[in-house]
Amino acid sequence: MTRGLLLTLSGPSGVGKTTIAHDLLRRFGGLFSVSCTTRAPSPGELDSVDYRFISEGSFLAMVKDGAFIEHATVFGRCHYGTPRAPVETALAAGELVVLDIDVQGAEQVHAAVPDMLGVFILPPSDQILLDRLRQRGREDEPAIQRRFAESRREMARARTNGVYDAFIVNDDLAGAIEQVADLVASRLGRVQAS
Repeated sequence: MTRGLLLTLSGPSGVGKTTIAHDLLRRFGGLFSVSCTTRAPSPGELDSVDYRFISEGSFLAMVKDGAFIEHATVFGRCHYGTPRAPVETALAAGELVVLDIDVQGAEQVHAAVPDMLGVFILPPSDQILLDRLRQRGREDEPAIQRRFAESRREMARARTNGVYDAFIVNDDLAGAIEQVADLVASRLGRVQAS
């Protein structure tokens, strides 16, 4: 059995990563890794579907045990991490594993799995990114501005860290999905389902 493919999708909030990830899994099968977090669920989020919501003590114990392939503290107040065991199991079974993670996380994953496929999804422009963050209706304007500033820093870091194999502008969702699917199909060496 051939080893699977670890795909890291990164990009600013609201750029379409989750939609792209779910379409890829529909086409190729595999695992969308559900991250652990210490933050409270947002309205409509489900435990073990959107995130695994755990206590800070549980999270820190998992860090100590080496249970995460990557982890980070975000905005200085909550922790996020990708559990290692399901990723390694799926890769050993020859499956596609998709991680929707930030640049810092992708750097850690790249150090652990250098043959990963790193794809960074870009917005068509800074203004469109800002508009998308506002349209989500999840945060007040100061929080939106903080997220926007952080997104701009991440985009700059992604361009220089050597982790990403491709940068894809999501100015047309269907086209962006096709570009990522072509990269995955090429690396997996198999045809995608239609």
